[in-house]
Amino acid sequence: LSASNVVNLMIIAENPSSFILTGIPGLEVAHFWIAFPFCTMYFMAVLGNITVLLVIRMDPNLHLPMFYFLSTLAAIDLVLTTSTIPKLLSIFWFQSHEIVFEGCVVQMFFIHGFSAVESGVLLAMAFDRYLAICKPLHYSAVLTSPTIAKLVLAAVVRGLGLMTPLTCMVSSLSYCGPRVIAHSYCEHMSVVKLACGDTRPNNIYGITAATVVVGSDSILIAVSYMLILRAVMGLSSKEARLKSFGTCGSHICVILLFYTPGLFSFYTQRWGQSIPVHLHILTADLYLLVPPMLNPLIYGMRTKPIRERVLNLVSRKPLDPS
Repeated sequence: LSASNVVNLMIIAENPSSFILTGIPGLEVAHFWIAFPFCTMYFMAVLGNITVLLVIRMDPNLHLPMFYFLSTLAAIDLVLTTSTIPKLLSIFWFQSHEIVFEGCVVQMFFIHGFSAVESGVLLAMAFDRYLAICKPLHYSAVLTSPTIAKLVLAAVVRGLGLMTPLTCMVSSLSYCGPRVIAHSYCEHMSVVKLACGDTRPNNIYGITAATVVVGSDSILIAVSYMLILRAVMGLSSKEARLKSFGTCGSHICVILLFYTPGLFSFYTQRWGQSIPVHLHILTADLYLLVPPMLNPLIYGMRTKPIRERVLNLVSRKPLDPS
């Protein structure tokens, strides 16, 4: 941003009804060009996840627990990307830095709330793989449609329920001075840093909620895959072992893509002062883009039923009822 633009932004920041998003601090001169790969990834994420939803919806053969969870994951990814990337692109291309306070709070709720929901869905998918491989005879009896609905509902209620107090606490804070958020979107701690007075309750609640969600889910997911690995290694057929590894490999890739950059961004915001700001913000931006973009590709390439249905749609061939 030029000096005159900074002055203008500071004047706008005095408006108590809005904040100013800077984009990626330190890379302002490159914003215009950075927006092109970001826009491409956003387009791929939207197209890929909508395709997954349509394929699962249209093909009765895919109305199975694993694909119900996958369609839920696709819907969450659409919410996460669409709640942030259009505004981010408007900042990069059109210098539309201002965001109204209410819009900032809503964006924060969607980002943190649905990230927590996605963590719960990934845990449910790990449970699905555990039953399919370790308890195959009980799979259809345990994962009935009502059970699947309850698992998804539990993930939604827990994720949004934990993040609702967080956004309410942010709304109740008093803000003074420049309202320039050194971020591309309304991330919780970036907004809290602009508040006046005691923000320790926000810090404590934010860290506790994130630790409870990520800690409990990651531990349970790790335990599930340890049990799965033990069961797979005990299979007598090499082909069966390879098939099981292939199925679980897709899920493990999605889990790593989700948790690794997310944890890096979360803890860097609090204790990573030695890490360059532009690296932290760029990682936080990619966290909301790369997993939603790659999830459909990973499942599409590694999951045979979806891959075949997508190819059938592209080539306009009738679906094989088998």
